[in-house]
This record gives sequence, C-alpha cells and structure tokens, in this order.
Amino acid sequence: MNKSNAVLIDRHPGRSTQTIGIARKLNTDTSLVHEPSIGVIGTKGDSQCYLGVTEKVDAIHAQLWSRIGSAPNQLQMRLIQPEYTIATSDGIRNGTPEMRYSLIGREVTNDALCEHLEATGLAGIIAVVACDKPPVGALAAILEHNEPAIIMSDGAIHPGKHPDTGEALDIVSAYQVAGHPDKEHQLTIAVHACPGIGSCGGMFTYNTMQTFIGIVGMQPLHMVAPSSDDLRRIDTFPRELIAYLESMMVKRTRPRDIVVRDSIRNGVIVAMAIGGSTNVVLHAPEIARAAGYENFWRDIITPEEFNHLSQNVIPVITNARPYGLYSMVDIDRIGGIPVIASELLDAGLLNGDVMTCTGESLSDQVNRLGNPRADGNIVYSVESPFKPTGGLRILGGNLSPDFSAVLKLAGVEGGLENNVFEGRARVFERESRLLEALDKTPDAFENNDIVIVRYEGPSGAPGMPEMLDSTSRITALCRERGIIIALMTDGRFSGGSVGLVIGHVGPEAALGGPIALIENNDKIVADLNTNQLNCLAFYDPAILRQRRTDWEKIVANNGGVHPHAGVADTRLLHRARHSAVPAIHGGGMHPDRKLWVRSPREVVKSHFIPKNRFKA
Repeated sequence: MNKSNAVLIDRHPGRSTQTIGIARKLNTDTSLVHEPSIGVIGTKGDSQCYLGVTEKVDAIHAQLWSRIGSAPNQLQMRLIQPEYTIATSDGIRNGTPEMRYSLIGREVTNDALCEHLEATGLAGIIAVVACDKPPVGALAAILEHNEPAIIMSDGAIHPGKHPDTGEALDIVSAYQVAGHPDKEHQLTIAVHACPGIGSCGGMFTYNTMQTFIGIVGMQPLHMVAPSSDDLRRIDTFPRELIAYLESMMVKRTRPRDIVVRDSIRNGVIVAMAIGGSTNVVLHAPEIARAAGYENFWRDIITPEEFNHLSQNVIPVITNARPYGLYSMVDIDRIGGIPVIASELLDAGLLNGDVMTCTGESLSDQVNRLGNPRADGNIVYSVESPFKPTGGLRILGGNLSPDFSAVLKLAGVEGGLENNVFEGRARVFERESRLLEALDKTPDAFENNDIVIVRYEGPSGAPGMPEMLDSTSRITALCRERGIIIALMTDGRFSGGSVGLVIGHVGPEAALGGPIALIENNDKIVADLNTNQLNCLAFYDPAILRQRRTDWEKIVANNGGVHPHAGVADTRLLHRARHSAVPAIHGGGMHPDRKLWVRSPREVVKSHFIPKNRFKA
C-alpha cells in the first residue's frame, strides 16, 4: 500500500469519499484531501457590477491549481471549487420596492459566506468582490471566520461619453435626467452612461468601501483602483494574491490581526478625505462588529470626534464624481489609492504602523509602491485641498436623538450659508409618494422646502432602501430652477447622491422616532455650527406629547405596526422588520431580540446609544 492510499483510509470512508471524488474531478493530488483547504469566493448578480467577477475567480482558481501539490515549494493543501454568493443591483432597483433588498443583501452575503467558510473550514481565502454591499458582507464573514484571507476588488467601470458633447457620463447622469421632458435626451444618456463592465466608477459607495477595505489592510492598495477590464486583474494580480495569502498562512496572520481599532479609524478618515458615501457609517460599524468591537461609536470613534475631525482636521482631497469631475480610473491613472494614502500619511493623519495583508505596515506598503504624489488636479494635497473640510457630518438634536443623522457635506450644492439651513417640512410617507409627486407636480416644490421621507428605515421599509432616484430628481429640479430643496429621511442614500440630503435619521419612524411626529410646514433647522437637526415645534412639550399620543393610537389600532410601514411579505423582509438594529449600529440583522419585541415606545426609551449626545 502506498503512502497516498494509507492517508486516505486513515479517515472515515464516508466522509472521505466525496473529497476524493472532488480531488479527482479537479485533477489535484488525492493524498492532500485531508489537508487544510484553500479556495476562492466571488459574487454574482444582475448588473454590470458582477459580470467581470467570474473571470477573475477563474484566473485565481487556475493559479491556485498550479500551486497545489506534494512537491517541494508547492502548497500542500486541498483545493476546493469556487463559491459564489448572490446580490441585487442597486442601480437597476433604485426607486422600486425591490430596493429594500439591497442592504439586506449585505446580510445575505454574510450569512451565505459564514455557512461556506465555517462548514468547509477554509484555511485560506481569496475573495473577489463587486458592487458595495457584498464586499462588506464578505469582509464581515471573513472576520468572523478569522482565518488567513485577502480581498481583491473586481474593479470599476469606465465612464461613458456623450456622443455629441464628449461629456463624461455615469449612472448618476442617467438618474438625473429622469425628469427631463425630452425622451430622446433621456435615451441618449441611458444608452451611453454605462459602457462595459465593472462597478460604479465615481466615488460612490463601491469605491468608498473599496478604498476603505484597502486602507484597513485587507486589500493590496494597488489593486483597488484599476478598472474591471484591466488585464492586471487576470495576468498579474492572481499570482500576487496567492503569494500574499501564502505568507499570511505561514505567519498565521489573521484578519482580526489586521482589522483593528486604528486601521478602522484610518478607513473612516480616508472616507472623509475622499468625500465618500454616507453608507460608510452603516458599513464601518458592521465591519467593526465582525472584528470584535461591540460598539463602533464608543470603541472606534465617538460622534463628537468624528465631527471634530471632519470639521477641523480632514479636508477633501479628491476631485471625484459625484461632487467633482473625475472617476476611479482617472485616480488609477495618476497612481491610484497609494496617492491618497501618501498624502494623508505625510500629513500625519493616518496611523502608518498598522499591519496589512501584504505583510507590511501601511506606511511600508505605500513606500514600496513608490510613495506617489498628488497631481493637484485629480488628487490634491492636504495643504491645498479640493474642499477645506471633510465630506461627512453626523448630526444630533431633537430629530436625531440617536446622533445618527448623516450629511454628505462634500455633495452639498447650496443652502448652507453660515452653515445653517432653515426649511419648511413637506412630509411624504415612503419614497414612492415622493416620486409620484416629482413625476406629476414638480412645480409644487418650492425654495427652502425640506422634504421628509419616512418609514424607510431598517425596520420600517423594511430594509432601509437608498434613494438615488429621489435625490437625483431633486438635484436636477434645483439646478433647473435655481432653488434649494433639502431632503431628510430615516432611509439612506446612494454614494452618487448630491444635494442637501440628510439620511439615517434615528430612531426611525417605524420605531416611534421623532421623525414620525413631523407635520407639514413645521420649521426644520440643520445647524452645522452645533451639528444639530431640530424641529422647532418640538420645543413645545405639549405639542410633542399630543403628537406622540396620536401616533401611538394609530399604531395600537393597526396591530402594533404603523400603517405607513412597508409590507413585510417575505420571510427575509419579516426577518429584517423584527431583527434589524438601528442605522447607528449599521442597520444589520443581529440584535438582542428581547429588546426588539418590545413596543416602539419602549424601544425608543431603551435605545443602545445614550441620549445626552446633543452637542458637537
């Protein structure tokens, strides 16, 4: 009996037979079937974001196959077939009921990969990620599994080009012409906005989170910015990824050794500096949770410190869409994410000593990549930034006692003279009603309106849909008429949203948060000098008591759920309704269930975050 067969019969024959069969099918060494396993994971979905993933997964899998074996200098491991999770398309679904599944998709990715990683016992993982929710779900599962792993972005799409003007186009361009009266113009933009394959090309949520994951240390920095069709993703990067992963396995470097408090703080700081998506304050708490931190806003950074950094320390240094001119492929052309990291490291704004997946510190990785410098056009220096303050702000006040409301300051196009906006409330129960009004009666919107869209939170929608359709139409309306219309919601926004938009207002309306009690024509004040969001009517305790009493009667008469909350007509939506944590904690589905079976009023009273955070 040879050694190979002896190894095979030392184990349970029933549990061995399929691993032997898989090894034969994959044409790998059957003597290694009981060694630790290694494999690739990816994401499939119904948009251009995911069309390039399979090709990269196959290339990495082929490289792994060539490295597996019993000979010297080979990886003596069991190779398993690639595994895919599924995802929806934010771009196709915005403004529809299906958008409720977008953030839930992050949770589905986490669950699916948790099952795959834990059940197969993967000891080495390479993940190819696309769009913006699957990468966060994948990283969360990887952190929970905590075995050597590395991530590669699939890459961004190239900008489109207007056939007549040569203007650069992207998916936001198409959303912003949704209300345009000329159908031929709409079609021209739609046809030319998204050529080729890849995820959103601007500094929307996808590129915000890919930059975040690179800076946090789980993706090599030079692999973040190249486009999806860049040949390096097939020819060069697979070999590099396997070499980095092999080093991590030899050194027993685990994801939780890399994703630590200071590296997560680095990611948050960079998100401010690139004018990143508001979704980062949903995703960063989820990543921190998976890395073992109980409360992001206590253990990683406080809201007060976040605002101090954004107001006084961190400027926006990228001239990127949706608030600027350029896309991620333009950033790649001048050196990619290492340029941004270099500028922030040299200014002393990042901790360069944190470990990364390449085996180097963040500073050493940037230095090895040539320490590239800002060009002053696409990426600016910290000393002479594109915008003087950071791109994000967290607001408290009597409308946001969770201190959860988030404003993308980098995308504001007007209305914050002296850092204060005062507006009259126009209330819409759910986004669909706002879209109907924007379609049928756009002229009814007036200067200094603040549109309130509620019952779109994690529990209320359920699923907390983003509102690129609404914000894009309002932006186009404001530009056309030279007016300011703000939007405030307990839902969330696309990274492509611009304008004076405030999301994640919490507690959400479905849980009895103050946003549920606003009435038409209430005066709303957003004050960025004090970082407060207030309804002036709520200063009168009698008004507040009466409105809350009226709201509670409506809920009680409807079986404990407000009638404006969305219908939870699938098991997944039902799960979200009854298990989603507040936006301040990431909007995910993993709460203390005893808290969430209480009445909405009790939930508000016993929220996770102390209620004394009203000041900047």
